[in-house]
Amino acid sequence: MTRTVLVHPDAQVLAEATAARLLTRLIDLQSGHSPVHLGLTGGTVGIATLAAIGRSPVRHAVDWTGVHLWWGDERFLPDGDPDRNETQAREALIGPLGDALPAANVHPMPALDPGAGIATPEDAAAAYAAELKGLAADGAELPVLDVLMFGMGPDGHVASLFPGHPGVGVSGVTTTAVHDSPKPPPLRVSLTFDAIHTAREVWVVAAGAEKAGAVASALAPGTPASTTPAAHATGAEATLWLVDAAAIAEVAAG
Repeated sequence: MTRTVLVHPDAQVLAEATAARLLTRLIDLQSGHSPVHLGLTGGTVGIATLAAIGRSPVRHAVDWTGVHLWWGDERFLPDGDPDRNETQAREALIGPLGDALPAANVHPMPALDPGAGIATPEDAAAAYAAELKGLAADGAELPVLDVLMFGMGPDGHVASLFPGHPGVGVSGVTTTAVHDSPKPPPLRVSLTFDAIHTAREVWVVAAGAEKAGAVASALAPGTPASTTPAAHATGAEATLWLVDAAAIAEVAAG
């Protein structure tokens, strides 16, 4: 597994460059196999990246009928809530793609809906695990995600796996319910590290001086997941850190 760090001058350039890189990667992947499975992230830069894809003319070079969209985590809120990663992704990318992306190719984590049997984050986690397994190869628990994207919080969390939080240590399953999240809202659903590590490529996108300490910790050798979960957001074949100059400042200073 290789890890590469690419530095961009600021958050805007980071989002635009990540969008261009992802479009190119999707096109390259489709020359070799179909479908392609892509894991999306939320956050300021993550959604800005999706919006940049949604307005790029290069998006037309991707065969979106052969792309499946998944999420690394979600806020356990009602469907359509503006704080849901899915809601923001629909506005930024899925809506602009229109009919090019089949609705059946979009796999959001279940929203709070007691009438549909999704009353707790445990319900949502179980339902998402079943959906992942439904598109997996025989004997696998989830499809191989070609690219799985994450933002990173100032505390070093990725997905909804927070420092010192029980979710970091969950194993043997692909999804987990999160209670008492230190970042609102308190109820969430997340992929586990077991699931994350099956992805071919993991991309971590981080911008801003407030992320500098966490980036330095994540990139330092031997950092435990309990301290900085982002340090263990690694892909089976490659791990790519896409950062701006402010976020990498403490690494550069060291």
